[in-house]
Amino acid sequence: MSRFLLSRRDLLRRLGVSSAVLPFLGNLPSLAAATGAPKRRLVIVFSPDGVVKRNFWPEVGPLADRELPPILAPFEPFKNRLLTLKGVHNKVRGDGDDHLRGMGCLLTGIELFPGNIQGGGASPAGWASGISIDQEIRRHLQASPATATRFGSLEFGVLVPNKADTWTRMVYAGPNKPVAPTDDPYQMFARLYGETKDRESMRSILDEVHEDLAKVAATLPAEDRRILDDHTALVRGLERDLAAEPAAAHHAVPVLEQGVVEQNDQMPRISRMQIELVVSALAADFTRVASLQYTNSVGQPHMKWIGVDEGQHELSHEPNSNAAAQEKLTKINAWYAGEIAHLAKRLAETPEPGGDGSLLDNTTILWTNELGEGNSHSQEDIPWVLVGGGLGFTTGRALDHSGAPHNRLLLALAHAMGHTGLERFGNPDYCGDGPLTGLA
Repeated sequence: MSRFLLSRRDLLRRLGVSSAVLPFLGNLPSLAAATGAPKRRLVIVFSPDGVVKRNFWPEVGPLADRELPPILAPFEPFKNRLLTLKGVHNKVRGDGDDHLRGMGCLLTGIELFPGNIQGGGASPAGWASGISIDQEIRRHLQASPATATRFGSLEFGVLVPNKADTWTRMVYAGPNKPVAPTDDPYQMFARLYGETKDRESMRSILDEVHEDLAKVAATLPAEDRRILDDHTALVRGLERDLAAEPAAAHHAVPVLEQGVVEQNDQMPRISRMQIELVVSALAADFTRVASLQYTNSVGQPHMKWIGVDEGQHELSHEPNSNAAAQEKLTKINAWYAGEIAHLAKRLAETPEPGGDGSLLDNTTILWTNELGEGNSHSQEDIPWVLVGGGLGFTTGRALDHSGAPHNRLLLALAHAMGHTGLERFGNPDYCGDGPLTGLA
């Protein structure tokens, strides 16, 4: 626990208020470390089964005066904050089929252990044999009181299957240590802000700490009071979303039923709930590293809300000559892009606590996939799309790195997040001359 959190606890003891208000105080400048450096944040977003290449990759060069391809069209409002990286390949081989290696090696950059999970036409495999880059960055940030946060990292999910296997896990705390995402927004809300009795009677967290928050606010400088007001307003909005109707004192009965996160048709609703929780967690400085995983490798949502009845994985195996399938896959991937663009919008709308600009100015969203293309199971041209200013990369561009191993991109992410002492990551054979160049 950092000395800054201890000082917050001391403040609460002096005021005689409950520690339940601590989640609302982590982002207040007067109670935080004064490093002089802006916060850096990274959110990694995953969607499965590859993309339709001709409708995904923009022409190399500046994006300002070009129309974005159909899949990336939702990012039009953020064109100047957008960076696409073509030609960055997952070159890790070994046990497991392309989906297994695509998922398990995506953020680890290292081979899978031998195991008993059988993929299509390849040797069986187990879990990844190394830590994932988000957890390596987490470890680095948590080692310093100036950058340590309450959770270190948060892993969100949307319709991730309950079964634990290499197809469903991309985050690893170390070799053979997969980290499961939380795809129940009620559970994540309780983790962030306190326990709730159950899904059917979720009392307002704010109603229970209202008087204590008022006592604390009276001792704070004006800027801290404004930030605290913004944060409590954001939480109140989250509670309204979870209840699906206007919040009232001790309001109960969220509309979502037990097990909703496993229901295909609720996917858009769960996505927006999780996005709000991501924004809230970053605004509160609960974490500076997060992931948002949509389904899993070999993901099979049926996106009826956009007029697609077939499963995504089923469509991804159709040949490129099947124009109807290509159109549906384009719509599916554009839907994912729209959700990520909504996350960017919400970050852009949220002021940076204690600073100028917005959360998006100091946050980079990285959208990726386990495959470059579904029907060929190619791991060349893995989709890498970055939005936002958190890593200091030069945006508004489409780049082509002509076959660079993705380990070098993972290294570049770590260096941009301040972990500059990391010289190799994953399998060192794929680290070349170090971090991928030409990004900043």
